[in-house]
Amino acid sequence: MDLGFLGLGNMGGAIAERLADAGAKLHVFDPDQARVAPFIDRGARGYGSPASVAAVAPVVFACLPSAEISARVAGELAAEPGRMAIYVEMSTIGSRTLKSIAESLGERGVTVVDSPISGGPRGARAGTLAVITAGPPDALAVVKPWLEKIGKTVFVLGEKPGQAQLMKLVNNLMNAANMATAFEALVLGAKGGLDPDMMVRVVNVSSGRSAATETKVPQSVLTGSFDFGSRLVIMLKDVILGLQEAHDLGVPMWAHETVGQLWRFAVDQGMGDEDFTSLIKVMERWAGAEVRSRA
Repeated sequence: MDLGFLGLGNMGGAIAERLADAGAKLHVFDPDQARVAPFIDRGARGYGSPASVAAVAPVVFACLPSAEISARVAGELAAEPGRMAIYVEMSTIGSRTLKSIAESLGERGVTVVDSPISGGPRGARAGTLAVITAGPPDALAVVKPWLEKIGKTVFVLGEKPGQAQLMKLVNNLMNAANMATAFEALVLGAKGGLDPDMMVRVVNVSSGRSAATETKVPQSVLTGSFDFGSRLVIMLKDVILGLQEAHDLGVPMWAHETVGQLWRFAVDQGMGDEDFTSLIKVMERWAGAEVRSRA
């Protein structure tokens, strides 16, 4: 089947590879030609614009870095939808932007499937992503078999675009808070002389465990590699979007507002392009202690 794919960054490139391996005939676009070239070598066709992809592919996937870029690209496609009948938005952009995209493309006869993903570039390469999706049943029937090629689990949240975005942001707010509080507490223990490896072992069989202590700290903090796979500025983006959702729904977010200030501080210190596990370095500098393996 002919599938379009827009955005071949860390996440998008890995997802597109999974689709190609599953037998899709890919039509791709990315403004960075260095990202496009490997796909052309594997038999995909590269194009000079999103509209050129939509002109030939009935189903187009998008995995883009910001709500602003997603809105701009969707605007271009609304002007020239071409053969495109289904648009699968995999970016995390918030329900407000997603609904606007669905409205503008819907006016041109294009159905939007809201389908953000969770699991990072490693999960994308391994095909173990959690795929969160929402859209009309007929469009989901076309898209879901492909989503199952890139994700270990596909969750259908409902028929309305925006439902999947909200769910993704609920998850990411919790992820951001778990990381911030785990990092802060582990630095406390290290400052008091506790062995970082032993702390993580204890926490991970106790009530304080989370994805932060089970995966991120062992893989990227204790080792000092800080290479889990997502940039700090991307996490801040998702926190801001989540807080915007809360504001729109009139939900107070006392804890997450504070968490957001910490992530913003790290970005303001010039750490935005560092791996998001680097957030712990902020606490380490304040405390004068490091959470690293001593072995």
